[in-house]
Amino acid sequence: MKLRLLFPLLAWLAAGPALAACPRIVSQSPYLTAALEWLGQGQCIVGVSRYDKHDLPKTGGVMDPDADVLAILRPELLVTVDWVTPEALAQAVPQGTRSLRLGGFGSIAESERVLRTLAVASRMSDAEAQVRRFRRAWQTAARRVGGKGERVLVLSACSGEPYAFGRRHYIGDAFARAGFEVVDRKAGVRHLRAGEDLADIPALVARFKPDIVFSLSHESSVACNAALGTVKARIVSLRGENFFHPGPPLLQGYRELAASLKS
Repeated sequence: MKLRLLFPLLAWLAAGPALAACPRIVSQSPYLTAALEWLGQGQCIVGVSRYDKHDLPKTGGVMDPDADVLAILRPELLVTVDWVTPEALAQAVPQGTRSLRLGGFGSIAESERVLRTLAVASRMSDAEAQVRRFRRAWQTAARRVGGKGERVLVLSACSGEPYAFGRRHYIGDAFARAGFEVVDRKAGVRHLRAGEDLADIPALVARFKPDIVFSLSHESSVACNAALGTVKARIVSLRGENFFHPGPPLLQGYRELAASLKS
């Protein structure tokens, strides 16, 4: 490891608080960081991935965790996304560190299971109570959206190739729970590109004839796909980060969704 990275890490370790009741956690994904913070366990986190904005030591990415930084941080627990292979994770995680590969992208129920796992793994005594708190919060927020069965498509069309979220995906499930009919029944994500069954946004809209197209934009998006302006449906733009990260960010997403429908 380069000395310019080593010295700040050592200084941070020396200055860090001793949290006897709290395991030292490295979070390799922003959505897991957000979930830990919502649980009140943010003080447990000693390192985060390069995708996080937190001022903590960076531990590489989901697919390429930094073994050198992890060896210095000596976390008791590393939580990451199940996209990384067990083999790649085993090569990077120090001996004695417990690692968890977590999902959450299949449905809201799956995101609840992730929250429960994090609560238990971070030694919370009221893990089940925290999951119930989240369930009550998202169900209340979903009811307040006030969907009335409108036929909807949910897209990400503001960075790179566009793609749509089907009903059997966390995002599709979130809109269905808010009272909409998500008309794309494809499992997971539908990529819109040449060679696919549906190559672009106009073809998708022509197939499913939605009443509303929800467009989820990344914070870093510069411009959205021009085809969005040509479709014959109501277009509602939403902040993607409230939906892309499974779990507690959905609460703000539902609030934004409710407000957008009233405007």
